[in-house]
Amino acid sequence: MTEWITIVGLEVHAEMLTDSKMFSACPVVDSVEAPPNSAVDPLSLGLPGTLPVVNQLAMEYGMMVGLALHCDIPPFCQFARKSYFYPDLPKGYQISQYEHPLAINGYIDIELPDGESKRIGVTRAHMEEDTGKLTHIGGGSSLVDYNRAGVPLLEIVSEPDIRSSAEAESYARKLRAILRYLGVNHGDMSKGVLRFEANVSLMHRDDTEFRTRTEIKNLNSIRSMVRAIDAEVKRQRKLYENGETVKQATLGWDENAGRIIIQRYKERPDEYRYFPDPDLPVVRYSEAEVEAVRERLPELPDAKQARFMQTLGLSEYDARQLVSEKAIADYYEAVLLTGAEPKAAANWILGALFSIFNRESIAREDIDATRISAAQMGELIKLVSGDKLNKGSGEKVLAIMFETGDDPETIIEREGLAQVSDEAAIAAKIDEVLAQHADMAQKFAEGEAKLFGPLMGKTMGAFGGKANPQMVQKILKQKLDALK
Repeated sequence: MTEWITIVGLEVHAEMLTDSKMFSACPVVDSVEAPPNSAVDPLSLGLPGTLPVVNQLAMEYGMMVGLALHCDIPPFCQFARKSYFYPDLPKGYQISQYEHPLAINGYIDIELPDGESKRIGVTRAHMEEDTGKLTHIGGGSSLVDYNRAGVPLLEIVSEPDIRSSAEAESYARKLRAILRYLGVNHGDMSKGVLRFEANVSLMHRDDTEFRTRTEIKNLNSIRSMVRAIDAEVKRQRKLYENGETVKQATLGWDENAGRIIIQRYKERPDEYRYFPDPDLPVVRYSEAEVEAVRERLPELPDAKQARFMQTLGLSEYDARQLVSEKAIADYYEAVLLTGAEPKAAANWILGALFSIFNRESIAREDIDATRISAAQMGELIKLVSGDKLNKGSGEKVLAIMFETGDDPETIIEREGLAQVSDEAAIAAKIDEVLAQHADMAQKFAEGEAKLFGPLMGKTMGAFGGKANPQMVQKILKQKLDALK
């Protein structure tokens, strides 16, 4: 056991994909693409005399997330005012939930780097409104855009069960995938629709309770979250080992400099002065209403992975990779609709196709943006499986498909890549190769078995890589054995 144990709890803020804001009919727009302050109303601006009205669809989306995270849905939840003033919250408080959240006591099962699984508790998931967006322009001035103010926001709070930045990454990726499967959040962290905050502390192996924690705010990528957690663990450990203490604080992360910034020392919870919002009623749900929402849940990553393994015969590794993003799973299943064999389809997607993605720096989740449709991929796989094209030529065809979007049959005909499977033609070519390399053939016959590979390579080279490799191997072996 190491001397220091990392303790991490994550707070994840996910905007819900509704057309209107949490407490008004004001439309939700892309906060990056839309002109600043083009989607605001009196409620967004905190003007006097406005009254909030609960967005029912946002509540149902939040409940879907809670159910997907195995949470209990209490019979009622209540909105509260969280009192603080910042320019991006002009009314002086945020409408949130405190004592009575929408969902409680859930969990997420994650995969660890060593292949084992671990259960991370989810304390609660509660609905609130998002804030506006501040842009600091220097000289002590800032600009504020209220397009995002009032957008439905679900805050998902984990238990402090995470023990490393790697576990935090696994948790974050799994949660992001679940949100995308549910269709309640598109997961584009560059646009701020999904943001992480990490609560970090250390425990010495001799401690019996948690030590002081710090909170790293507004982490806008999983990579940034991992780097920030590692940096904060290092900072806290250095303080303790120098005989100093860690003060409860709100921290920022400077991605460019790769360092933690202490923004302010943390206020006490009672400084928020939570109290029930007098303008909003208690929201009650019957068991029948909860079950109606549960019935709308789609097949989620864990269930899909189990089905891929049980009914399609995929390995745990392949199934997990395919369900890691909804777009990948949907693409794979669309390929299967063409009649492609499940294992072969998995191999081509996870192998050859994603090798191209890696080379071109394309994220796997952007598989829908590739020029290669699922139907075209299925056709290519069937051509290789049906011995009309060997694997090497198939990979060449795939690369051309990626560049042009052309169908595989068109490319094969144009490039002359059809597989040679005529036994007589293969036998004749092998005779030529053995005649040209009679010394190697003779040495093989005298017992140098390692020469089979080079002779196989020279034969395939003579065909320009287009011959049926299984047939070449069979006939070459027969002819070499005859020399012994």
